[in-house]
Amino acid sequence: MRTVQDMVAEAKARIREIGPDELRQMQARGVPVVDVREPGEFAEGHIPGAVNIPRGVLEFEVDGHPAVNCVRDPALGHRDQPVILNCRSGARSAMAADALRQLGFAEPLSLAGGFMGWANAGLPVER
Repeated sequence: MRTVQDMVAEAKARIREIGPDELRQMQARGVPVVDVREPGEFAEGHIPGAVNIPRGVLEFEVDGHPAVNCVRDPALGHRDQPVILNCRSGARSAMAADALRQLGFAEPLSLAGGFMGWANAGLPVER
């Protein structure tokens, strides 16, 4: 029987994780940062400039599915460009990056260590 930890490990084997320094460099070049945590978690603090698209609706917002009132998020509008995903610890974002990979995204990336690693490193937090 597989566990969620198995699923996360499998996802991490199929995607690329990046650290905070690479995130900052890529974000400065215009690469979107998508925080896949729930809105309440996001409101408590997030990476400056990140947009919140909860994990539960992420895939639906790629193509504007009726489940999200046919809304497409601009951060997910370019499958041929990189997109950085983050969550609390790096597990949900790894699974989200793998889902985007399966949807044809060329370079879905996950922040290793997630928001906790970012905040614990003393990097800026927006509330």
